[in-house]
Amino acid sequence: MLFTPYKLNESITLANRLVMAPLTRCFADDDLVPTEAMAQYYAKRAETGLIISEATVLRPDGQGYPNTPGIYSEKQIEGWQKVTSAVHEKGGIIFSQIWHTGRAAHSHFSGKQPIAPSAVQLEGSVPRMRDLSYEVPHEATESDIAELVKDYAQAATNAIKSGFDGIEIHGANGYLIDQFLHQETNLRSDNYGGSPENRSRFALEVVKACIEAVGADKVALRLSPAAYFNLNPVEGDAETFVYLLNQLNELNLAYVHVGMFDDTQPIDYLDGRVSDFIRRHYNGTLIGCGGYDQQSANEDLENNVVDLTAFGRPFIANHDLVSKLQSGTSLTEYNEDQLSQLN
Repeated sequence: MLFTPYKLNESITLANRLVMAPLTRCFADDDLVPTEAMAQYYAKRAETGLIISEATVLRPDGQGYPNTPGIYSEKQIEGWQKVTSAVHEKGGIIFSQIWHTGRAAHSHFSGKQPIAPSAVQLEGSVPRMRDLSYEVPHEATESDIAELVKDYAQAATNAIKSGFDGIEIHGANGYLIDQFLHQETNLRSDNYGGSPENRSRFALEVVKACIEAVGADKVALRLSPAAYFNLNPVEGDAETFVYLLNQLNELNLAYVHVGMFDDTQPIDYLDGRVSDFIRRHYNGTLIGCGGYDQQSANEDLENNVVDLTAFGRPFIANHDLVSKLQSGTSLTEYNEDQLSQLN
């Protein structure tokens, strides 16, 4: 089943049900412009049903890692056009994952204090830059939030201009949108906090603004209700995601994507795996992610747990992962040394 086509919607049909998960690689240049090496990297993986790009910064104060590509300047758009052209020449389909890291950003990159739903500091330091400790973020005003919504929509427009077939809004893994969705980081008592409806408001405003900008068939969302990365769960968080997913059912998105590194274990307060939880509450296309191999991917597809299955690290180690899986060829094992290479 893994290698059968899948009709994502009226405008996009995927060649197979394999998805390349977004993988932060930090290989953009110092202006956050995608490079020729990145174009070659993505093109080598074009036989994948759907490629989701590495998380892409939507405005300068959203940067939380060194050399992560942006999509807010003309040079960055031109760089991405080379990437998307290379993928399309090989017959591939690629979405851009647009990203603001919120409290996980750092003033080192933009000169601006990080922005977040509440002034709750993230413990630890910036990945790959351990001398930079996280800062106390500025609590976004409602005016700030309105500006952020516009910037997400502009990033979606820029992505389509760059040649992407669609966009995935990064609403997972403890970054900005996820910070609004979870009570640990959202201490607000205004229209954007204090209830499931209010905590979901920013995510829904962003999704709707992006739909208005580029069309629902080109908009997707990644979510991680488990709060396992950069966040801790709080009792009642699940209610926010039940509300949010029910609202998303009305919007005809391209898909919702599970944001997990490991989705093999049940989460107590979600009454099962994250994919099971989302499937119970969301009626549209669901991409599973988190520890798949060929057997477990086929099992989830056959049991209708998910519609598509995303692989991450195996794609770093195997640019020809789809062909290898299809032919039964042994895979190259992933190791951390491969993170310093772009093959």
